[in-house]
Amino acid sequence: MSTFTLPNSEPEVPVHLTSALSKEQLLTFPAFRNWLSTLQRSLSAQESTSHTFHTAPYKLRKINIQSADFFGGNRLGFVKLQAEVSNDDGEKLPGSVFLRGGSVGMMLILQPEDISEDREDEKQVILTLQPRIPVGSLSLAELPAGMVDDSGTFSGAAAKEIAEETGLEVPASELVNLTELALPAALSNDEEVLQRAVYPSPGGCDEFVPLFLWQKRVPRSHLEEWQGKLTGLREHGEKIKLMLCPLDQVWKFGGRDAKALSAWALYHALKKERKI
Repeated sequence: MSTFTLPNSEPEVPVHLTSALSKEQLLTFPAFRNWLSTLQRSLSAQESTSHTFHTAPYKLRKINIQSADFFGGNRLGFVKLQAEVSNDDGEKLPGSVFLRGGSVGMMLILQPEDISEDREDEKQVILTLQPRIPVGSLSLAELPAGMVDDSGTFSGAAAKEIAEETGLEVPASELVNLTELALPAALSNDEEVLQRAVYPSPGGCDEFVPLFLWQKRVPRSHLEEWQGKLTGLREHGEKIKLMLCPLDQVWKFGGRDAKALSAWALYHALKKERKI
């Protein structure tokens, strides 16, 4: 184990590393850099006399790295840390943090092209069924998750499965950012600057998920073909399966997934306000 002082920290913040993690690896880890800059900005906002904690401001005092997980190619994936955040009165804020960074969620809506675009009754949403060991499930229904790659296309395991099963690819130019439309940007330096995204578990994890909408009108024959193909049983050994879910039933079939519920709620709220 080794210790270093966080650069440009006031007061000085010691960072205690594990033997598996170097200073350089931590400081270049995007999730750590984003978490730290966001926290520091929020702490600096206490300087405003109108801030709730102005009279007894909290400060970051110490960071203890507890563990680190690496992905293939020795790429840092997850970091578990304990941050000591307290004020001069000795009052502390909970600081157990699991860093993993952001991903994106996609609400992919298909509609038969032989009906009016403003009809909602025959719209279908693509959900995935896949193992999620952290919650003890081998078949959790959820909104497709992944990333927007350097070429501007939705990518990842779910996107690959969608392309293989339906031939559909999702270009970034056709995406509507639901969370950006719904969540206001900070208007002054006194405001916190958080991600314009959903935080599924803010009590312990930094994960943030911008939610995007993609709507596609397709021939009814294609939709009927996919409905038959995607509602069958998972093949032996198949790790990820797609399903088509009626838009008005997403809350029921995807109800355990925060992405699905959030996207469904934002979709209806933004439709009501005529923003989409």
